[in-house]
Amino acid sequence: MSDSLFASCADVLSVCQANKDDLEALLDPEHGFAPRLREICDQRMAELQDTGGSDSSVSLAESRALKMESDTWALLQALMSLRKTSPPEFPHPRELLAANPYTPPATLAQSIMHASPLLSELVVVREWLHDSAPSPAVFDPGATNGYWRFTRNAVLQGKRTGRVAPGLISELDPDAVNREGVEEKGLAPDDAAHEKSVLQALYAHVRAGQLEEALELCRKANQPWRAASIRGALLFQWRTIANEPREADAMDDEEAEDSRQWRGNVRRRLWKKICSQAALSDALSPTERALYAALAPTAQTASSLKAVARTWEDHLWALVGLACEERLSAGLSAIERECFWENGLGALESGAGILTPRETEEEVEEEWEHEVIQALEGLANVPVSDGAPADHPYHVSQLHIILDRTDALLEAFASGLQEGSYASSPEYTTMTRFFAHLCLFLQMIDMPVSPFATQIILEAYLQVLEVAGQRELIAMYAGALGDNAVERYALFLTSLELSADITERRLALTRARDHGLDIERVAVVTAERTIEKAFTILPPAKGALPFVTAMEPPPTEPEWLLVRSIEWTTFLESTYDTALEQANVILRYFLGRCHGRVQVAKLVLEMLPPDLGSLHDPEEEATEYMHYRQFFGVWEALARVVECEVLEQPQMNKDTRAAWLSDYKTLIEQAHEQVVKLLTTDWLSSEPEARRTRNGLAGSKRRRDLTRLRQIYIPELIIRLHAVLVNSRGRIPENLKRALALVNTVADSRYRLYDDFTAQPGRRLGDYLGAVRQAVLAGLEGGGSDPFRILSV
Repeated sequence: MSDSLFASCADVLSVCQANKDDLEALLDPEHGFAPRLREICDQRMAELQDTGGSDSSVSLAESRALKMESDTWALLQALMSLRKTSPPEFPHPRELLAANPYTPPATLAQSIMHASPLLSELVVVREWLHDSAPSPAVFDPGATNGYWRFTRNAVLQGKRTGRVAPGLISELDPDAVNREGVEEKGLAPDDAAHEKSVLQALYAHVRAGQLEEALELCRKANQPWRAASIRGALLFQWRTIANEPREADAMDDEEAEDSRQWRGNVRRRLWKKICSQAALSDALSPTERALYAALAPTAQTASSLKAVARTWEDHLWALVGLACEERLSAGLSAIERECFWENGLGALESGAGILTPRETEEEVEEEWEHEVIQALEGLANVPVSDGAPADHPYHVSQLHIILDRTDALLEAFASGLQEGSYASSPEYTTMTRFFAHLCLFLQMIDMPVSPFATQIILEAYLQVLEVAGQRELIAMYAGALGDNAVERYALFLTSLELSADITERRLALTRARDHGLDIERVAVVTAERTIEKAFTILPPAKGALPFVTAMEPPPTEPEWLLVRSIEWTTFLESTYDTALEQANVILRYFLGRCHGRVQVAKLVLEMLPPDLGSLHDPEEEATEYMHYRQFFGVWEALARVVECEVLEQPQMNKDTRAAWLSDYKTLIEQAHEQVVKLLTTDWLSSEPEARRTRNGLAGSKRRRDLTRLRQIYIPELIIRLHAVLVNSRGRIPENLKRALALVNTVADSRYRLYDDFTAQPGRRLGDYLGAVRQAVLAGLEGGGSDPFRILSV
């Protein structure tokens, strides 16, 4: 499907949603929702016809689908406009006759139609079938040089020579071919072929509702008698004597010249009887029988019409035409005694008519409606010889729309989506797009729509858009999901994973506000879902405590996904509190991994906005976050000491070495100060008592994670600082005293740092005490036997 088709449909939806409270605008015949979508389909069909394509079969299939979709939108426009707007008031036929017994049958037929909602809808459906019918131009018989030219020449030649051509008729009147006794005779081959073409073209014109064009074709074919028989289908009308209701915007025909002229068939009942006989005559061709059956459909002649019906639309047209004609005939028969044109002067005599009770009329209407609905339902399984089958989704849709069962239609399609019935269909994308917009259209015009079905269909269409790469359209359609809109759009944003940079992510989130979604909620849910997704891939932060190494591998894709999940809640200041909480979760994970990911955790911290550090609520989260910032400050201070240490070179001159030593000493002092401060300020323990009782009362995962971090990094920082101080004693002798003084801090019961040492090798308190022993021995390097002398120097 063309990407422009997705965007064009979205543009129409956007415009119409802006006017969703204006029913008149939504149902405007030119600029309403359905006409605009129909125009899009027509434009796409024109593009396919102009450009062709490498795969003609695909283009043809798409064109057919677009044609059916275009027709369906046209049907929706026609019927929904009728159903959702108040029809003009028309008097009852008897009221018209009571006021004027000379009221023409055409005016009475209008009144009968407006008195029956179903009949009004069927007339609209018939007009829709006319508009969507194949073009009669393909059946154009071409020019003719006269009435049965070749046959006429042959007959005249036979009369001159006395030799009649075998197999040819001897008379040239219109009934010559069908006259009894001439079964073996017919027209000259060229005339017969032209006659067949004329009949096919006439039927195509009638099928398309083009009666005037059919009459013109008869005149061009030099068959005025056939034109007269076709014109008999018109009901008698004489506006000059009719008390005909006029619509407000109708043209004032009273002043028109033809308004003073009568037209139509005064003896239509007799004409209809003759048409029925012609439609049942075996002497006529199937096409000619179907022509007369279409002009005057009856239950008896329906078989003649169905015999030439090739498509599902043809069968629908035959059924609708029959239903309309039966209801109008029944309505006119019920009042014929009161109408001058049906009962002559008898209608003018007092009491000439026996009035039918209104109750009886209602019973007749109900019975007719029941029969029509049953017949329409039968079209769901009618076999066709051409075109899409009866169970094609568009035909199913059209039938449900005609029956006013759109809610059942959407539920059925949604059920099929859930069951995977359409997943392998080549028209899945097209149908999902159509049904998604159908749901939204019905919602906008306040038609009954199942919320559950709407959700399923829109979910399916959102997946179609995602597969098609139409990211910029997701928010609009997700916004139509109501209560699930935020969750669904967040799911889409989560699916972007690492494919979108921070600018694209910000733009995608902004679209949520543009389409009425709660942007703060979308950001929070997206971040939550992204974190959850990353945690399902990443290994849990548990098991043996990790050994922190200076050289870490670069982040993996799942780790990057977790790192960048924090972006969603840092775009808006209103979600900083959530960003704070989520940042703590992410930092806890990376610092507590089985292979400590300090550098990755540092990336997270660098991505966070500076204003995050100014938050004070929630207090527990703000304190934890500040502790992480403190930790990375300490970690950087120790790293700078190591970096400075490797800068020492044997070939340094005196001044350079003095400058280096000054920097080295300053860095060690800063690191010592920061580490001691961290160790003595209840790092990652919001309450002093919490750490003292954690072994017995810890229940929350957060508390367990914080305890794990202390067990990893408190011993790590103590041992690292001890090593820095001891290793620098040759250049800064007083550092050995500081290393031994650190033992008092570790042993201080106020801080209980000894509780953070574990039984794991490398993290045992004994390992640290062994390092202290080596420091004590190092104090004896200058001579003497007092191990504590260094503390008093």
